[in-house]
Amino acid sequence: MTTYRNIHGRSIQSLATDPTESVAEGQIWYNTTSDTFKSVLVTEAFSSTSPLNTARGSAAGAGTQTAALFNGGSPDTALCENYNGTGWTSIANLNTALQYAGGCGTETSALIYGDYPEANTTEEFNGSAWSAQEGFSTARRSGASFGLETAAVLAGGTTGPAVSTATEEYNGESWTGGGALSQARQYFAGTGIETAGLVFGGSSNPNTTLYTNTEEYNGSSWTNGGAMPAVRSMMFSWGTQTAGALSGGALPSTTNTCLKYDGTSWSSSPATMGTATKQGYTSGTGTTQSAGLCAGGDPAASRTEEFTSSVNAITAGAWASGGNLSTARYSLAGAGTQTAGLAWCGRNSPIYNLTEEYDGSSWGSGGTYPVNANDVGGTGTQTAALGVGGLNPPSLPNPPSKTTVAEYDGSSWTAGGSYPVGRWQVGVAGAQTAAIAAGGTDYPMTLVTEAKEYDGSTWTTANSMNNARGFYGATGTQTASLATAGRSPPGTESTTTNVEEYDGTNWTAGGAYLIPMKENRGQSGTQTASMCYGGSTDPGATKTVFSSNYDGSSWSTAPSLPTATNNHAGAGEAPSSQGLSFGGSNPGGVTAATNEFTGETTAINVKTLTQS
Repeated sequence: MTTYRNIHGRSIQSLATDPTESVAEGQIWYNTTSDTFKSVLVTEAFSSTSPLNTARGSAAGAGTQTAALFNGGSPDTALCENYNGTGWTSIANLNTALQYAGGCGTETSALIYGDYPEANTTEEFNGSAWSAQEGFSTARRSGASFGLETAAVLAGGTTGPAVSTATEEYNGESWTGGGALSQARQYFAGTGIETAGLVFGGSSNPNTTLYTNTEEYNGSSWTNGGAMPAVRSMMFSWGTQTAGALSGGALPSTTNTCLKYDGTSWSSSPATMGTATKQGYTSGTGTTQSAGLCAGGDPAASRTEEFTSSVNAITAGAWASGGNLSTARYSLAGAGTQTAGLAWCGRNSPIYNLTEEYDGSSWGSGGTYPVNANDVGGTGTQTAALGVGGLNPPSLPNPPSKTTVAEYDGSSWTAGGSYPVGRWQVGVAGAQTAAIAAGGTDYPMTLVTEAKEYDGSTWTTANSMNNARGFYGATGTQTASLATAGRSPPGTESTTTNVEEYDGTNWTAGGAYLIPMKENRGQSGTQTASMCYGGSTDPGATKTVFSSNYDGSSWSTAPSLPTATNNHAGAGEAPSSQGLSFGGSNPGGVTAATNEFTGETTAINVKTLTQS
């Protein structure tokens, strides 16, 4: 009798639990607990990830899924962004605003060429700046592009009213003519390298005729490859000549489907984009068929999706709804973690002293705060929280700007050492017995730079911040804290991108926030791994869904909040892969909504084998 061992040269393992890593496609094992045979299968899927900073399409791409560039684009712009596998951050601008240009290369050695209206513009990127280079011979746009900065190809495109068959090659210094395409076209895609390139699809000018043609380049001439199953233009592309891929584009209607090329023919992938998109890149990003990146689109879009073919099932980082607060409110304080959060005070016509505790799914009542107040600073955990300062209307007893400090033990609040001066909108980070409070506003509306440290009973003066601010994101510890954006001079309603880091002694400048922001008190993580979410983007208090990650030196975009929110609170002691946002104001008014963020996770795609 033939056995699996005779056929494959190895026996089937018996395991009590399924493996979690280092499993090859097709490997089989027997799970003794479930009494079943199991294996792993490759899965193909798109997952949404962090958006571009600036929505646009028809840009030039370069790099890979985890180290990509998005350069120029329409509306006509010189903006460039860098993707690190998690989010986008702005980098040096092009010297000239370019759209419908070709692009290729790597994250630190890239090329962009062409423009609309038609031009022969060429620029090189060295990882920090763009420099103008020699132009190619025939001005055009919307061609196919692929290769490296020192071995690049531009094929076809529009030279005005006509579409072209011309191919030009760049060696890092100058352009020379290459072999002519069989089919003149525009809005088609390319991938591969100079000596093994691939182009496909596209259209005439105007877009009355679309093509299925595939052509392969060997560095000097083109030959016909397997035709696509249907006409398509304006698509995303990635991979190699013998293992290419495309998604999106126009059929002529916009589509979300994906195709793969094996060097001979095209086949459909089971993966589909979350949003049908066309005209994002005019060139491919991704050097392997199993890992593509699709960003932007027409009309101007900021969405980003990753294509992955792997034995691992990837769940992208995303926000999801949690249990609502019992009482809708804004300008509230927050502390704790995603599964053990704490909310207190705030306002919604009345000023509250209510406390609520979150268990990861629902909120329950906690102990009453000593005073009715809004804009209280907060930090700590659900069972050891610290509240500092706050504000109540002049009609209530005591001065409006509070010196109140209170400590929570998981059931009740008790008085802590009073803050030396009345403050509201103060940012607080650290623990109940080792906190740093900084900035804030005196009464009525003057922003300050002062900072003070708390040891669990008394406050001592610390070195002041470099920039006055209030109602900002604060997270970290007493000796490694982060102060993010917030209300800033010249007026208390002004926004800022300024970020400061505290080392236990001094405040120093951190990487600038991606956009000016205030009222962004939803923040979690540490000084070197933080996430900040929501807030207001201008003095008019426009609410935003914007989120951003910090790595200790620079910010990159993060998955957006489900609803534009400001004046909310967050859990500040959670890791950056777990965020909690609750309360605040959204376009519908004051809200009780809670949103939970969970970072990207991967798990082996285990399948139980059956006879059916």
